[in-house]
Amino acid sequence: MALDNPMHELRSISLPAPVTGAVGVDGPRVMIETHGCKLNMADSQRMAREFVSAGYAIAEDDETPDVFVLDSCTVTRVADRKARQALSKARRAYPEALIVATGCMSERDPGEVDALDAVDLVVTNQQKLDITRTVTERLGVSLTPCADGALPAGSGALLGRSRASLKIQEGCDQVCAYCIVPRVRGRERSVPDDMLVRQVARQVDEGAREVVLTGTQLGSYGFDLPETNLAAMLKRVLNETGIERLRVSSLQPAEITDELLDIWSDEGEGRLCRHFHMALQSGSDAILSRMRRRYTADEFVLTAERVRSAVPEAMITGDAIAGFPGETEVDHRSTLDVIKRVGFADLHVFPYSERPGTSAAHFDYHVDYGVRTRRAAEIRELATELSRLIRENAVGGVAPVLWENNAPATGLTDTYLRVRRNSSDLPAGVSALENVIERVRLVRLDGDVLEGEPV
Repeated sequence: MALDNPMHELRSISLPAPVTGAVGVDGPRVMIETHGCKLNMADSQRMAREFVSAGYAIAEDDETPDVFVLDSCTVTRVADRKARQALSKARRAYPEALIVATGCMSERDPGEVDALDAVDLVVTNQQKLDITRTVTERLGVSLTPCADGALPAGSGALLGRSRASLKIQEGCDQVCAYCIVPRVRGRERSVPDDMLVRQVARQVDEGAREVVLTGTQLGSYGFDLPETNLAAMLKRVLNETGIERLRVSSLQPAEITDELLDIWSDEGEGRLCRHFHMALQSGSDAILSRMRRRYTADEFVLTAERVRSAVPEAMITGDAIAGFPGETEVDHRSTLDVIKRVGFADLHVFPYSERPGTSAAHFDYHVDYGVRTRRAAEIRELATELSRLIRENAVGGVAPVLWENNAPATGLTDTYLRVRRNSSDLPAGVSALENVIERVRLVRLDGDVLEGEPV
């Protein structure tokens, strides 16, 4: 059962009772805020879909919700702090709403989250599948669910995104020394490929132009299923659905096989996004070993070169951790060197953060926090310079952009470059640009955003 906060058991929820009506029209309003990774976004979109199918409506930004759900991250102490701040802000802004905390922070320590004054209900990752039923029982409302599961137009289940996120697997068996994810996401398990094909086809029918495949350890997809793996599943989705753009969110070097790369020039040509997210974490072999990562710095660089050889114009993004226990200045300089050699288009940089329950929290030789912060700033400075050069080199080229809004229209290329449209003219037969894929010429760089003109 989900955990109730006894501090709020007597606080009334101002809802009409019973609540009945058409799906997503007269039901209680739900607002979902998502922190952290693309896997959380996939979870949030699934929750939104289930709420709408059950008879709820997704609250607009300017509406007061009856239910506020935070899907939290706990990968760093900063993530925990942001989650607590978001919950407190929601309590102040929506004093009569049911405040629900779910996600990885709630899974890591549900008792700690339950003790927060702002929280009415805690739902762990293990309980997410039942969140709609749990919330409905807590509210004590009667709803009219959707009979066939099809979402009404404008349901808001994508939570303001043009891209649909789809979880293909969850959990991680690798247990890197710094990482809390195996504890909050569990052991690796894959979603059957038949189900994924059906889900992508349904998202296409509902208007999705791009689907982002997410998971904790995407490259191990299918290890627990008969006769499939990531490459086979991608081929099935491409061959059996009409999805226009398919994006693979994150891979490790050893998982990027020739069989996998061949799909970009075969079944996936023009449809598989030319964007590879590869988490570097460190460029020092000594630190990579201490982290329990399964590659060396040179192997990482060689994989990046293989990607660019097989998929011309591919962009590579990644993650890096600064100040891991035992990291020296020489190790730090090695990381900077590898980042230059790879030429990342974008890089998420984190000062190392001790996480309870991980082995690294018990390591010797912890780096002074000020040193971690300084090293992270140096990595970010280099990453910003590389990002600018890559975007400057993109000027003059032509790329497909999925527009996410209308005025001004902004969106992403398949290579994950942010573009702003500098023309108000609409393509023939199009009444609004949102969720439209259009080929544009990239004409100039404004900050870190490229400006594009319709071709």
